[in-house]
Amino acid sequence: MQPFSIAIHGGAGTLVRGMMTSEKEQAYNAALDRALSIGYSILEKNGTATEAVCAAVTSLEDCPLFNAGKGSVFTAQGTHEMDAALMEGASRNAGAVALVSGIKNPIQLARDVMLHSQHVLLAGEGAMAFAAQRGYETLPPSYFFDAFRHGQWTSIKDSDTVQLDHVKGDHKFGTVGAVACDCNGNLAAATSTGGMTNKKFGRIGDSPLIGSGTYANNQTCAVSCTGSGEFFIRGNVAYDVSCLISYAGKSLTEACNEVVHKHLIALGGDGGLIAVNAQAEITMAFNTEGMYRGYRHSQGYHFIGIYEN
Repeated sequence: MQPFSIAIHGGAGTLVRGMMTSEKEQAYNAALDRALSIGYSILEKNGTATEAVCAAVTSLEDCPLFNAGKGSVFTAQGTHEMDAALMEGASRNAGAVALVSGIKNPIQLARDVMLHSQHVLLAGEGAMAFAAQRGYETLPPSYFFDAFRHGQWTSIKDSDTVQLDHVKGDHKFGTVGAVACDCNGNLAAATSTGGMTNKKFGRIGDSPLIGSGTYANNQTCAVSCTGSGEFFIRGNVAYDVSCLISYAGKSLTEACNEVVHKHLIALGGDGGLIAVNAQAEITMAFNTEGMYRGYRHSQGYHFIGIYEN
């Protein structure tokens, strides 16, 4: 059996040591460790990378600390519009949804798009019609209500300001994601987000866009991104990492660092990503002060972190 591993993220941004209470830090660390353990236990039982990343992201969607699922931010209309994507590295099959509301776990719906439709990305009313056909329950807005998120929104509503899950002094991108390599050397990547606070016009970020915020190819890597989505779209960031490995012969770490610390910055973007290859090697790169992140490896490596160091 070859080595296997999983990595997760819960967003990047201005995460400086001392800005959060110790209780809040402990809550984030516990939530990350819980999601990591859920995903790793699947790999440990010879489960697939796809099963592992979906389970890990589902756990993060169920936690109100992160901007995905239950913790999603408010749109300009005071609603929630969520996006998610999943991609398998062996077949390069993928499924994604955008602008869905009332769905507890958008990553599960993205998986159903991959498995039970002839399409890759479904959005808005069409995605909701597909969800209804698949028997998904539409939860009331009260399930997604969070006082902190609501406060973020009310401070800027009725303006043209949008925010990437932050208020002054607490700038962070709360998108969640996971990448994994299973015991057969197959890769998968999953990403889920609630988007931008006070967003208008049906804005869609990089998370559900294959190649921008999510990508997997057994020959190169699996990548899940978090950050200023417009720049990740312009840079096709997730696929850019894969291309540097495939065409330039870069290692996983070299490719991730070049994209995050050179290509993305040159565009004016900030954020980070997690990546894994078919040898179960993991890289977590970000150009912000911190990123909620963690990984577990079958050789005994285990890490949970928030800050740069």
